[in-house]
Amino acid sequence: MKAFAMGLGLSLGLLFSSAGFALDKSVYEFNVKTIKGKTESLSAYKGKVLLIVNTASGCGFTPQFKGLEEVYTKYKSKGLVVLGFPSNDFGGQEPKSNKEIKEFCELNYKVDFPLFAKVPVSGPEKIPLFRYLTDTAGKEFKREIDWNFEKFLVNRKGQLTARFKSAADPTSKEIVERIESLINEKGP
Repeated sequence: MKAFAMGLGLSLGLLFSSAGFALDKSVYEFNVKTIKGKTESLSAYKGKVLLIVNTASGCGFTPQFKGLEEVYTKYKSKGLVVLGFPSNDFGGQEPKSNKEIKEFCELNYKVDFPLFAKVPVSGPEKIPLFRYLTDTAGKEFKREIDWNFEKFLVNRKGQLTARFKSAADPTSKEIVERIESLINEKGP
């Protein structure tokens, strides 16, 4: 019976792998460029709860930087990291250079959470991290990003557990309760 169960598990694993599903894939497998242009592995955040957000400095939702920083400041000592990925994909609302984006965020919103290089987060050119978040992290999350400031909540194992639309305030009860729930879960 044990051999049958192991064989069935192996067969199902191969079936899902061959169908394009990655049962054990996580955000930790991706490398990204920091806002200063250095390559960084997201494995540096292993064991942390991540709130990944596509941002833009010229958007109506840009004031959410304040809420993102507030949530980051409140929960970083408990294991939360906010990761900001500027993108010019929606309405051309992020035309600035990486240096200008960094200065804008620090000067106007006192952003201290990690910012990454401006990248495409939608369409055929989107970077692998966002391809994973929008295409393969789970069928309940599979859809293109609609606009700036969509939020992806990742557990300590590097798996996507929740996704929030642009209008969802990062300090809202729904998001904060989900963050607190993941922070209280045991790590990998």
